[in-house]
Amino acid sequence: MTSSVQEPAKMAPATHMALQRRVLAAVGVQNVSLLLALVVLVAFIGAQNSNFFYASNIATIGTTIAIVGVLAVVQTVVMLLGGLDISVGSQAGLTSVVSAMVFMATGSALAGIAAALALGLCLGLLNGVVIIYGRVNAVIATLATFAAFRGLANLVSDGRAQGYTGVNHLFVFLARGDLLGIPVLIWILLLIAALVQVMLHYTDIGRNIYAVGGNATAARLAGIPLNRYIIGCYMLVGFVAALAGILLTARTGSGQPTSGSQGLELQSITAAALGGVALQGGRGTIVGTILAVILLGVLENGLIILNVNSFWQDIAQGALLVIAVVIQQRRAGGNGVGLP
Repeated sequence: MTSSVQEPAKMAPATHMALQRRVLAAVGVQNVSLLLALVVLVAFIGAQNSNFFYASNIATIGTTIAIVGVLAVVQTVVMLLGGLDISVGSQAGLTSVVSAMVFMATGSALAGIAAALALGLCLGLLNGVVIIYGRVNAVIATLATFAAFRGLANLVSDGRAQGYTGVNHLFVFLARGDLLGIPVLIWILLLIAALVQVMLHYTDIGRNIYAVGGNATAARLAGIPLNRYIIGCYMLVGFVAALAGILLTARTGSGQPTSGSQGLELQSITAAALGGVALQGGRGTIVGTILAVILLGVLENGLIILNVNSFWQDIAQGALLVIAVVIQQRRAGGNGVGLP
């Protein structure tokens, strides 16, 4: 009788530990680290300035990270595939200009949005074709189109902001509207993240993306059409980069060839890497990327609130990218350059 009473008592800690392991596996060790870092950062900034916790400031953080957030989500997809897209900021700038110019020419916001999205698909297709059929490394290919797209944006706009969308209800709604008290920009980020999360984890397309990034040779032997997946993923990046350009136009009230889009490529790559996406492909989650985007947004907002020189933002961002890559290399057991 005594042993039967003690046995469940002994099993309780084991059951508790098993539950903890299952929760940790579901959340992910990398994500737990990000959550802890986010909590510490929020606590530190809030202790220095209580204005940080105002609802208006929280909403500001949300709307500020929305554009880089949607880019980080699709950057995650292409990095899972084993690639990279350095041209996303330039794509956003070029499509921002086109959306505003078409709107001014036609008087229709829908026409401007449709033209920008169609152009985004074409830009993504171009990246994919250069990588596949030109046999060019993804970094070099998108570095080249990064410069080309930015130059084209400046060429068609004469290097100046184009048009004015502040009088159009649709653009104003995208920039400053809200649903259920939450800004539309945040809803768009959540929607894109949820759709990509479902695609990656609940469809064959997502499983094949992980397979290609994990081992491209094995994926090809398994019958996965690598070329279609690579081109398709870069077209997805182009489409969402165009959406980011449209949101940029809505927020600023005009098409911006460089202002507002400059640096988005670095931020999106930093967020994906910090969120645990392996640079070699095959490993990473959308949840981790979104947490990293929030962390970067809180850091940027905190530096502004604490009146820290804005140049420190770039330094902090670069440092976080280096830290994220170092952590990945250590976990993968890779050797550094020049090391035995």
